[in-house]
Amino acid sequence: MLIASALLSLPLLSLFVIAFGRWGRAHSVAYAGCFVAAVSLFSGGLEHLGGVWGAPSLVLPIGLPWLKAHFRIDNLSALFLLVVNFSAAVASAFAIGYSAHLPERRRVTPFYPLFLFGMNTVLVADDAFVFLVAWEFMSLASWLMVLADHQKAENRRAAGIYLIMAVFGTFCLLPALGLMAGPGGDYTFAAMRLRDMGGVVGFLVVLLTVLGTGSKAGLMPLHVWLPLAHPAAPSHVSALMSGVMTKVALYGLIRVLFDLHGEVGWQWGAALMVVGGVTAVMGVLYAVMQDDLKTLLAYSTVENVGVVVIGLGLALAFKADGENLLAALALVAGLYHIVNHSVFKTLLFLGAGAVISATGRRSISALGGLLNRMPWTGAAFLVAAASASALPPLNGFVSEWLILQTLFKGPGLPHWAMKFGVPVVGALLALAAALAATCFVRAYGVAFLGRPRSDAAREAGDVSFGMRMSLVVLAVACVVLGVIPVTVTDALSHVVQPLTGVSFAVSADLGWPWLSPVSSHRGSYSGTLLVMVGLALFGVVVVLVHRFGTEALRRSDAWDCGHREDIPQTQYTGPSFSQPLRRVFGGTVFRARESVQMPPPGDDSPARHSVSMIDPVWDGLYARLGLAVEWVADQVNRLQFLTVRGYLLMMFCTLVFMLLVVAMRQQS
Repeated sequence: MLIASALLSLPLLSLFVIAFGRWGRAHSVAYAGCFVAAVSLFSGGLEHLGGVWGAPSLVLPIGLPWLKAHFRIDNLSALFLLVVNFSAAVASAFAIGYSAHLPERRRVTPFYPLFLFGMNTVLVADDAFVFLVAWEFMSLASWLMVLADHQKAENRRAAGIYLIMAVFGTFCLLPALGLMAGPGGDYTFAAMRLRDMGGVVGFLVVLLTVLGTGSKAGLMPLHVWLPLAHPAAPSHVSALMSGVMTKVALYGLIRVLFDLHGEVGWQWGAALMVVGGVTAVMGVLYAVMQDDLKTLLAYSTVENVGVVVIGLGLALAFKADGENLLAALALVAGLYHIVNHSVFKTLLFLGAGAVISATGRRSISALGGLLNRMPWTGAAFLVAAASASALPPLNGFVSEWLILQTLFKGPGLPHWAMKFGVPVVGALLALAAALAATCFVRAYGVAFLGRPRSDAAREAGDVSFGMRMSLVVLAVACVVLGVIPVTVTDALSHVVQPLTGVSFAVSADLGWPWLSPVSSHRGSYSGTLLVMVGLALFGVVVVLVHRFGTEALRRSDAWDCGHREDIPQTQYTGPSFSQPLRRVFGGTVFRARESVQMPPPGDDSPARHSVSMIDPVWDGLYARLGLAVEWVADQVNRLQFLTVRGYLLMMFCTLVFMLLVVAMRQQS
């Protein structure tokens, strides 16, 4: 009842904003209502997690005339209700103060509750019709918010590409669910679980599901909308699109492959692992090259989606081979990274929103020195950056460490493709983690440390109290999820049990607070103990310094690189920091080229250094696909200018073709 009431309140909030949008406080009231609804949905998910109340279901006489709307909450949907609504509650609280800075907030606020409504309804849907309708609610509401600031040409382009990819994803999911429904046309998930989907049907279901959900999640090469749409949307919307909506897409992938489909071959697990590994490395390589802060964070999301898909693919391979215990471990690791990424990526985007509202700049090379001017935002952003870099004892480290621990058992599978492929994927995951650390050292160091590079950064001040507290809540969650991970992993064991047939507690060997996924003798980790040891060492250092060192406070100037000129432009910028990586990887992957234009002798104009790069996915795939579509459209357009003889010939050929089809059907 709590979940149903909260869901129904969200469309009413949209109507409220439409009716009273001219009232100045209407937007704040709407976001406050979204906060209450998200907290209620989070509480409802928490009640149903673990199977305390079973899997309650509800059937309503709405929808198509011959169908009814089916809703159900099991452990998997309850977990994702927690993931979605924790971030949604914090983002809604942040938006109360942040929305006042938006130039087109009347084009954003009415669709924000519908966006939350669509995501949550996808999670509780128990039939294909409700699932797809909610999926479209989610897509269209987010598309309209991406298009809110439509005066900018780049925003219109981003919205157009996002809409194309959203339509592509829906057109893939529609036949996938239709094939699972079968000739009988029973679209309930309960009937799909009972259907045998082997052979070509099973292959098409998996392929279409991966394409449909992968386009929304940001799998390579279906990610092209993500780095365009996230910077175009307001930051609180970007936080949910990146931190939460991509997780709803992964929920759809897990629901089909682990629940509705039944038996998926190990080959699909291997393919997903390879796609995930390539996505992780390419996503973070793109991120390292970016100067726009929100574009950088969007590409980081592509990397983390790849990390999750590695865990899911490994779980599929283990499950297909009968290694249900290892499948449960891999699935726990993947789900835990979903939880962790939703928290720290929401924090990163909200932190970026705070920076943009304070400075009006998104280029990290135009910032600098913000830690002194925005200490709360800087400290929270540092926690999120460290989490995204997979540094212990924060939450990003735990889930990636669990995935690596599971990868160590992958070569034990009897398939040679897995024996050779798993070490390669493990190397890709390690490379992605190292590049992610480089990416966020670069982003944080250039934006928050050093000296201000612009007047906007020099005059910045911290954001309002409510926005700061939203950042603090997420930062505390990053620490808690990393310090006491066994609490979460043991709860996740209830989620994976119906999907793998095994209830797996990661802390079973050594007990709380140790993680011992593979063996108690090796590969164990305790974030709690690590923090306690770190605090003890910190205390010892403080005592030693104050006991044996000088008590005088000494101040000195920062290192001036051998000259006294105060020129902020001489500091490292984002492009200069990434230059070594660009020369190592960019020359082959992005075809990066550097050129220097020197003025002729006697000319006092400055020299210019420029860098040119290509997007290999866009230029190699989508640009050519666009040219092919234009060529086909030109050919079809010629049909409007045929002669009468041409039209008669076309009708005759069509008639002959249909007669041949009928004759072949009669012979068979």
